[in-house]
Amino acid sequence: MHIVHLETGRHLYGGAQQVLYLLEGLAHEGVRCTLVCPPDSAICTAAGAAGVQVQPMPMAGDLDALFGRRFARWLAATRPQLLHVHSRRGADTWGGFAARYAQLPAVLSRRVDSADPPVIGKLKYRLYDRIICISAEIHRQLQAAGVPPDKLRLVRSAVDAQACQPRWSRADFLGAFALPDDALAVAAVAQLIPRKGHVHLLAAWPSIVAACPQARLILFGQGPEEARLRQQAARLGIDTSVAFAGFREDLLHFLGHADLLVHPALREGLGVCLLEGQAAGLAVVATNVGGIPEAVHDKVSGLLVPPANTAALVDAVIALLRDADKRDAMAAAGRAHVAKEYSLAGMVSGNLDVYRELLSTIADDR
Repeated sequence: MHIVHLETGRHLYGGAQQVLYLLEGLAHEGVRCTLVCPPDSAICTAAGAAGVQVQPMPMAGDLDALFGRRFARWLAATRPQLLHVHSRRGADTWGGFAARYAQLPAVLSRRVDSADPPVIGKLKYRLYDRIICISAEIHRQLQAAGVPPDKLRLVRSAVDAQACQPRWSRADFLGAFALPDDALAVAAVAQLIPRKGHVHLLAAWPSIVAACPQARLILFGQGPEEARLRQQAARLGIDTSVAFAGFREDLLHFLGHADLLVHPALREGLGVCLLEGQAAGLAVVATNVGGIPEAVHDKVSGLLVPPANTAALVDAVIALLRDADKRDAMAAAGRAHVAKEYSLAGMVSGNLDVYRELLSTIADDR
């Protein structure tokens, strides 16, 4: 079996990291894979280093019709058994058209819970034989949008639980981020973009730090909102207890030494950072949007609050910062939940089952 994978994300987190996990797992199962990706992307470098066959191909975004033509011709010449498209930025549209041109079956992974424009969505999903949803909520949304149920399959994202165990000591962690010994470290891991809800976390922070003076907030991530968020922190007078730590490739080496993970997203397909945090041994405060209630069990592995609700966010964070025993119990429950439901082996076998089922159906139809 030869599967071509199309991923146009440029940074190795979120969906792109899931693709790399899948490629490595499929190779272990003896499946031949080729990754098509931008030549200047982090996944291009990482996949090549992992021994994956890579076909670099420049791609400029949604309007890059020339990419669609190049990719279609390459697919037609390469003749894999199947195309699996993993990302947006035009990949989901042009990848589907390219598969039609090359007369290949195609699978699309859907990772976000934001709705497509009705006309574009209906056209795009017709191009694919199967659509893999990373959460039951995304599955529900696509079915409600009119995607035929027989096209939809649920295969949840996964984390490498072993890689989530800290390599640093607690002292190393405190020293690296200039935290006092008695600090209560609250981590937020997300791109600095509006839908991740950082503005609401910063709005809640003055009340949190007033109730828990040892609290320190570390924002891990990068993005276009950083300048505005820094200005908000300064305006609120909380910049001495808030650190902007940027994107850290070594995040999992120390994340487990934080005391709490907070994710105030306004929309979220599932939330891989939530899975990683729980695997690392953290209790969670997050919003009850999208697929998050599947990733975090409310009052079991964390506390879920309504999105954009500053008062609820304040209460939940303070409650867990003040109760170490509850944090520990939730951390243990979260670790067990992630190990059971979000394993790499389960994610790889789930995708492979979709490929085999689709190819078998096509062979039967012939």
